[in-house]
Amino acid sequence: MIKTSITNREIWRIAYPIMLGNLAQTVITFTDTAFLGHLGTIELSASMMAGLFYYVFTTLAMGFAVGIQIFIARRFGEGNLKQIGVIFQHGALFVLLLGIMLFSILFFFSEGLMRNIIDSDGIYAAAMQYLKYRQFGIIFVVFNFLFRSFYVGISNTKVITYSTILMAVVNIFFDWCLIFGHCGLPEMGVGGAALASLLAEITAFIFFWIYTFVTIPHEEYGMFHWHKLQYELMGNILKVAFPCMIQRLFSFGAWFAFFILIEKMGETAIGISSVVRSTYMILIIPGFAFAATANTLTSRIIGEGKSDEVMSMLWKVVKNGVLCSAVLVVVTGIIPDLILRIYTDDLSLAAAAVPSVYVVCVATVLGAIGMVFFEAVSGTGNTTAAMALEFGVLIAYMFYVFLMSKTRTIAHVWTAEWFYNIVMGFIAFMYIWKADWKKKKI
Repeated sequence: MIKTSITNREIWRIAYPIMLGNLAQTVITFTDTAFLGHLGTIELSASMMAGLFYYVFTTLAMGFAVGIQIFIARRFGEGNLKQIGVIFQHGALFVLLLGIMLFSILFFFSEGLMRNIIDSDGIYAAAMQYLKYRQFGIIFVVFNFLFRSFYVGISNTKVITYSTILMAVVNIFFDWCLIFGHCGLPEMGVGGAALASLLAEITAFIFFWIYTFVTIPHEEYGMFHWHKLQYELMGNILKVAFPCMIQRLFSFGAWFAFFILIEKMGETAIGISSVVRSTYMILIIPGFAFAATANTLTSRIIGEGKSDEVMSMLWKVVKNGVLCSAVLVVVTGIIPDLILRIYTDDLSLAAAAVPSVYVVCVATVLGAIGMVFFEAVSGTGNTTAAMALEFGVLIAYMFYVFLMSKTRTIAHVWTAEWFYNIVMGFIAFMYIWKADWKKKKI
């Protein structure tokens, strides 16, 4: 195995801002859960179910952004900066159309879909109140994903840090004001949490446009110039991005189905899983960040003609990701009760969630390994292989979840995350090790 020229410092230079960037949606989830958990189990569960439903739709934009990121990172590695602006502009046109389509589906069909998904009348009513405001954010979220993929692709991720801090401040302030009715604003409960999230997403959208216009050299990157629509380029982008879109849809769709099965176990079960999910989303931030780093570095060093260094680079990324994740896991494992009290005043609910928290602590470390190799598969440009891998693993995953849900024990259901990360990581590792991906052109 040829030693990589990528240093730990360079890995962290890319990964650290992505970690903060991943906090963008996680902070919204964390803040909503922390505030709403003190209103009651119904409100807590409703925000989670409605939020997951909303995120399923955003996964298409997320997947497309991964495809754009792969293209941008490859052109950046080749030194072809002028083409990056052309790629970004084609991406912007696509996500605009995608955002309009997704909003239309949410606006016209959410009520019927959610009625068929949620059994509890109380959770359903509160979930619809949440979606009433949150659905408008989809137009802004699709562009925010595009901007993040641009900055990750050119390895200039500090802007993601700025946008995340801005989103967090806006979301926390308006959550406090709108959920509880402070600062002269109406007391809106679940709807206030959704409106606060919408305002945070709009703020990030405006910030990205202004920052990009001011700081990115227009001529060097070909930004903010009208480029004629190149059908061949758009076709090539979609050829890489479409499998990423479907793969992300499968992945988050299965995650949503996971919680649908838990909701069938009762309001207490979904309440427990709401706080466990919020804890887990914080724990896996480093794993997602280092996985995104592996994706962009894989594409970049292939563009630099250093394909033989990919495996050694990935092991270096894994080492850093596991060490970073372990810090959060150890702290959580020592004081799970204190962490869970952030989300709820119900001591019995917090105590019932502790076993599941220990389960997701183990899943966090497994994910820090598995996600790196999986994202590297997409980084090679062979996103169809990544989609097929994800689809196969998710079928087995959902069967496992279904079997565990029959035990009526929440911690048993959450062990599905162990199953997913182990199987996905092993298959992805074998692909990088054995498959012929070095000649893949994009």
